[in-house]
Amino acid sequence: MKGLADEPNYSVALLEGATALSDVVENHIYEQTLAEKNAFFVADLGVLMRQHVRWRTHMPQMRPFYAVQANSSLAVIEILAALGTGFICTNKYELELVQGYGVPSEDIIYSGVCKQLSQIKYAAKNGIDFLVCDNEAELRKIARCHPCAKLLLQVATEASSEGDEMGMAFGSKLKDCRHLLESAKELGLQVVGVRFHIPSSCDDPQAYSHAVSDARCVFDMGEDIGFSMTILDIGGGFNGSETQLKQINSAVRPLLDLYFPASSGVSIMAEPGSYYVSSSFTLAVNIIAKEVGARDLHGNHDEPSPNDEPEFLYYMNDGVYGSFTSKLADNVIPAPALPNSGVSEEPVFASSLWGPSGDELDQVVDQCLLPELSVGDWLIFNNAGAYSLGPPSTFTDSPRPPVYYTISTGDWFEMQDAGITQDISMKNFSLVPYFLHSAQSDEALSVPA
Repeated sequence: MKGLADEPNYSVALLEGATALSDVVENHIYEQTLAEKNAFFVADLGVLMRQHVRWRTHMPQMRPFYAVQANSSLAVIEILAALGTGFICTNKYELELVQGYGVPSEDIIYSGVCKQLSQIKYAAKNGIDFLVCDNEAELRKIARCHPCAKLLLQVATEASSEGDEMGMAFGSKLKDCRHLLESAKELGLQVVGVRFHIPSSCDDPQAYSHAVSDARCVFDMGEDIGFSMTILDIGGGFNGSETQLKQINSAVRPLLDLYFPASSGVSIMAEPGSYYVSSSFTLAVNIIAKEVGARDLHGNHDEPSPNDEPEFLYYMNDGVYGSFTSKLADNVIPAPALPNSGVSEEPVFASSLWGPSGDELDQVVDQCLLPELSVGDWLIFNNAGAYSLGPPSTFTDSPRPPVYYTISTGDWFEMQDAGITQDISMKNFSLVPYFLHSAQSDEALSVPA
């Protein structure tokens, strides 16, 4: 595969019987405790299929285009390609990755906001015609390097309520869209649709309604100027919740039926990224250092008094310059769980979690309540699949944690029945039975990707 020659093939552990994902996590913690205690991911690939089924159930009129920047793991790309999703790519690395799995160019959209000339040329050379654009400078670059491109005009979404900062996102303001459309016409470019994006931080489904109405206005402008507008992309912002899907569908569907009925010939698409991968991945990290402080120091004492409640600072072997990079974008990292977490009667203390760099920005969790931990203990971060596994980081020389892929026998058989496994290349994908450690045996069949 082009661009992937140095990548190893990956294997998927087949979980039989009552073996659960938590058992696999515990098993690898046991292995790492005997070895280097490295951080690692465990992925349940069956979640991808179940999320896809949920999408098709609640959003049947919208074709999903997976946002590759959310998680570019090889198994994720291959399975979603087999499921028939399209792909949204923001750079050449992602374009090469997706094309390496044989995804047709018409199922790829190049959405980078500020595109390098060399990457626009790469898209043109490889037949990737769908590009997103939101300003005149980008129009001129595209006209120069990819004159046959089919453009989606990115429209900024207005704040749906006071205090909402959605309007700060990239995109052309509605009042500027006609000028951009006229500029595209003068440059001989083809505008085929509209794209908008509602951030996941917005919890008002009606924001989609306002954006769909604005999109209809831009469609009318484009058609007045002479463009054939055939694509509406409602962007991302899907957090993985089935409840949210239902709410968005309820808010958007009436307007789609009104402004973009099936008879209009307009294709409706969306960009679920975190939606697919967040709950698919679990991250296990190890405590490598610990500091003890006090929440309140009485008077001018430099040391805690006996009555002070301690506060613990734990340093982990992964941080914001690694798997928790989304923290740099002000995303909140949920508090972790403990392995074998059940009902515990241990006292809990105010704690903060830090990455290994010692950098003041490398704070993963500002504050949470945990029992007192020791160096060498493990923490489990669930729902860790989004924006944690991109291309190799430029912030650190450390390799990213290995991923141990799993799937249950039930999910695998369902994929077989749906014909999905026929589209997965066995040159890259090997299925192996998984065995848990026992007190008598240290054998386990599982190969990190």
